Amino acid sequence: MKVILASDHGGVQLRKEVADVLDEMNIEFEDIGCDCEGSVDYPDYGIPAAERVADGEFDKGILICGTGIGMSISANKVKGIRAALVHDLFTAKATREHNNSNILCMGERVIGPGLAREIAKTWVSTEYEAGRHEKRVGKIAEYENK
Repeated sequence: MKVILASDHGGVQLRKEVADVLDEMNIEFEDIGCDCEGSVDYPDYGIPAAERVADGEFDKGILICGTGIGMSISANKVKGIRAALVHDLFTAKATREHNNSNILCMGERVIGPGLAREIAKTWVSTEYEAGRHEKRVGKIAEYENK
């Protein structure tokens, strides 16, 4: 599994926590920043990361901003992306099992580092169930291809 990791200025600290988790799990990843304290625009990081997942260079992506909302909106503009905004363990698991999400979005101003670490672990290790969910996920792809 290869994961791309990105944040804007509002998610730098949480991104570092998630990078540590991926290291601990021996998951290959690329961290594309940002590494600044000044304000930057989340689409400048979220969209390129999502494009690299959609192109197949990475299997999954994890995007972090202040709330996770901006990153999830930006990533979901990219065809083939199913970005899920997650702030609890139940939805981290459900969005992988039921929605086959390929990008996890979180908000540093919403959750703390301990919970973010557990969410990341749960999300990257949960498999898609397919089955009854495949028809629903397929409808999204059909709509994208209109």
